[in-house]
Amino acid sequence: MSTAPALDPAHTALLVMDYQPAILAALAEGGDREALLGRMEGAIADVRANGGTVAYVRVGFTEADWDTIPAGNKSFAPLAQHRVMHHEDPATAIHERLAPQDGDIIVRKTRHGGMSTTDLDQQLRERGITTLVVSGISTSGAVLSTVMDAADRDYQLYVLSDGVADPDTEVHNVLLHRVFPSRAHIIDTTELHALLRAD
Repeated sequence: MSTAPALDPAHTALLVMDYQPAILAALAEGGDREALLGRMEGAIADVRANGGTVAYVRVGFTEADWDTIPAGNKSFAPLAQHRVMHHEDPATAIHERLAPQDGDIIVRKTRHGGMSTTDLDQQLRERGITTLVVSGISTSGAVLSTVMDAADRDYQLYVLSDGVADPDTEVHNVLLHRVFPSRAHIIDTTELHALLRAD
């Protein structure tokens, strides 16, 4: 059983970040990707069933967004140069298996972190959210940036170890085992299920 504190669903949001076909495509094909989506379906259902909040973060660009990305931005300049990840492209939609429902938070970002280019923090605080369960692709991009930022904003943090993935397994493991534990409780989807029900 996890040593992490139980979750109060009324004050908890599950962050589902970058679960978009264009980004999932960077992961190895086959069972791993399907299993990942299956685990996330379960986690989202658990949070919903217990009255928690589900917040979706997706990356997508407008023409204006591309035009404001400086050439020196190593991560995003190539996207702007090649005009990829347009916000209306179906490949940037949230994966159909994890489709949002009425009442969910949905934000569109233009950088790695879930909060830096969105009003996510404001929307969470308006709902009284103080605890975040973080999931997403990739561990070294969206997840790393958001965990660091959210820790600085004083959220209580949980990282869903089997709800995050990265094309680089070594980096993924270092972050999960060496970096994130100083800022977040590391739990998996089975522990999430139990912590949502713990009194």
